[in-house]
Formats: sequence, structure tokens, C-alpha cells
Amino acid sequence: MELTIKKTKWMVPLAFALLISFFLIIFTLSTKTPFQKSSIKAKVPIFVESKLHIPSTRPISTIPKLAYLISGSSGDGESIKRTLKALYHPLNQYVVHLDLEAPADERLELVNFVKREPLFVEVGNVRVVVRSNLVTYRGPTMVSNTLHAAAILLKEGGEWDWFINLSASDYPLVTQDDLLHTFSTVPRELNFIEHTSDIGWKEYHRARPVIIDSGLYSLNKSDLFWIPQKRSMPTAFKLFTGSAWTMLSRPFMEYLLWGWDNLPRIVLMYYANFLSTPEGYFHTVICNAEEFRNTTVNHDLHFISWDNPPKQHPHVLTLKDYKSMVDSNASFARKFRRNELVLDKIDSELLGRKIDGFVPGSWFDGGDANSTISEYILRNITSLRPGPGAQRMKSLISSLLSDKDFSSKHCI
Repeated sequence: MELTIKKTKWMVPLAFALLISFFLIIFTLSTKTPFQKSSIKAKVPIFVESKLHIPSTRPISTIPKLAYLISGSSGDGESIKRTLKALYHPLNQYVVHLDLEAPADERLELVNFVKREPLFVEVGNVRVVVRSNLVTYRGPTMVSNTLHAAAILLKEGGEWDWFINLSASDYPLVTQDDLLHTFSTVPRELNFIEHTSDIGWKEYHRARPVIIDSGLYSLNKSDLFWIPQKRSMPTAFKLFTGSAWTMLSRPFMEYLLWGWDNLPRIVLMYYANFLSTPEGYFHTVICNAEEFRNTTVNHDLHFISWDNPPKQHPHVLTLKDYKSMVDSNASFARKFRRNELVLDKIDSELLGRKIDGFVPGSWFDGGDANSTISEYILRNITSLRPGPGAQRMKSLISSLLSDKDFSSKHCI
């Protein structure tokens, strides 16, 4: 009797457990589980990167805003001031940079110049890189300095549409009203970057050699130096080369800095040991990024008189080059010596700029800019007064965008 009672005590829970298990098995087989859903979706890989999207550009109906980097080295302080005033417009954003080779007093003078200019203070759109970078000519530090300026402008510069990198030896050939008017009808996602995949002799003189830029780790500037060993061509991406001077869209600049699929970082690490990094980094990234490769316009908007061959060292521009500059319909020209006479001719005949003054436009009537900041300038910055330069630029941009082969010339 006692044995029967003990068996009954453990058989009842056992039977109940078996019954519950049976119903759970039946329910599981007849219902799609979360694991089953995951296995079905796994046929199409889902990555974090695929959930990100390219930020939308501002409407084409709005007046564009430009973001400029103007950089220089020792002795370029006065040239930077002149170029800044020739390029200035209250709608735009500016970063100016003198590298560490420039004496401390020259860098401090540039800071004080911006602080002393009432217009810059009132509008608040000019910034000086106070913690200067050491920039080596043709080295990767030129690219890191450009990315640094772009990061500052993305963080502090508000809304802008294109980023333009210039040096102290560059100068505009059109007014900012001309430039803004012309680009008012240009799609904001386009990137003006001269490029080609036909790197030719650069494979053996640029891609295969390994260089070290001491500016990456030293406070003292020195020339690049070479490692004896050579390297093979990359297979993870295709190399492109072109002009170091560009006009890049805001979405592409954000992509370079955020690098959500890691391509910009990988390419940057590769170009850390590449001769003339600025002539390849941006070009290689944009042409290997599926999202951006079809946004390229193969022009750098510059007039440059190259040595021939191999077109690596630009001639210094003088008065004899003036007509060629104008006929090129370009927005900018380089390179100029400090206070070259042709700059005075550009000021008087193309820009209408007085000595040490700003370039007149809808926002500025050519008088004393600082005496009418609140009364006139800030009230008129959203209207434009294009001149002959706008017609020249329109001719250039129209010829580039209306080319019958335009859509097939991206990244070839």
C-alpha cells in the first residue's frame, strides 16, 4: 500500500510534465519562431552600413554657400590675408591656416588680423586654425590638414554646400557673386575633381615607392624620404590621380570624415606612404565609392600653366598670362608670387577690388565695408549681383555638364 502511494506521488507530476512538453512541441512546430525569421532574412545580409544613407543636399532653389580652406606656410601670411579678402562673402565659411613652419609671430598676426576685422567679427564666418599643423609639400600631411579644416567647418560652419581647398598662391578670377550665381543652378551633389585612372609613369614613381612624411610625427619640417623596398599595386581598390585642387560636395566631405563603410580610412592609411598624396587620395576614394563615383565632374575649376612634360610643376603666372587666364573661364588661378603685378590687374579689371579692400557685390557697394555692416551688408547678403565673370563661368560649367558623354566619363 505504501509503495503504491509513493508511485502515485511521482507519476502525477511526470504525466503533467510530459503533457506540457507535448503541447510545447506542437506549438513550436506550428509557429514561426524568431530564429526561423532570422534564418530567412539571413539570405540577404544586413549590415549596419546599409542602414546609413547619404545626407540630402539643400534645395537647388536656395543660394549656395561655399566653405573655403586657405592654407600657407612661412612667409604666406600677407598672401592669405589678400586671398581671403578677395574671396570673402558673408554667406560663405572660411578656415585659414599657417603651418608650423611659419614663425609664431606670423601665425599670431593672422589670428589678430581676423580678430581686428569688424566684418569678420560681426558675421563670424572666418576661423583661424590656432593649433597649427605641420604640412609637408606633396606629403599626406597636406591631406590630413585639409580633412582637419573640413571637420572644423562641419562642426562650426552651419549649412554649406561645397568645400574648396586653396593655397596662399591661389587667387580668384571671378567675384563671389559670380560664383554663387553660377552654382545656384548646379546640382549640389556634384564634385568638381580632375581625375583619371590612367596613372602611367606614376605607378613606378608614386604608387610603388614607399615614402615617409616626417610631418606625421615631428615638429620640425624636413623633406620626404624614401624606403628602399617597393610595394605591389593595391587590389582592394583602384588607384586614381589628378589635381590636388578640388570643389567637393558636403555629402562627400561627410563621408570622408565619417567613413561609415571604412573605405576612406583604408585608403588614407595606404596614402600615408604615397608621394603627392593630395593628387590621389580624394580621387581614389570618390571613384571607389559606389555612392559617389557618378557625381564627378572632371575639372578642378583652376587655370594652371604647367611645365610640359611631365606637368608636375606649375609656372608662376605673370602679366603675360592674363589673357589666357580670362579666356579659360576658370574660377581660380595658380600659382602667383607674393604681390605679383598681375594680381593688381585681376583686382582692378576682374574683381573691382580696391587695395586692401573687399570685392564689391550685392552685399557691398565698394565703400567702407566696416562702416555699413549693420545698415547695408547684413541686409543684402542673400541677393546677388553677378557680372561678366558669371558669363564666363556659365560657359565653362555648361560645357562640362552638357557634354554628350558626361554620364559615361565618371571615374574612367
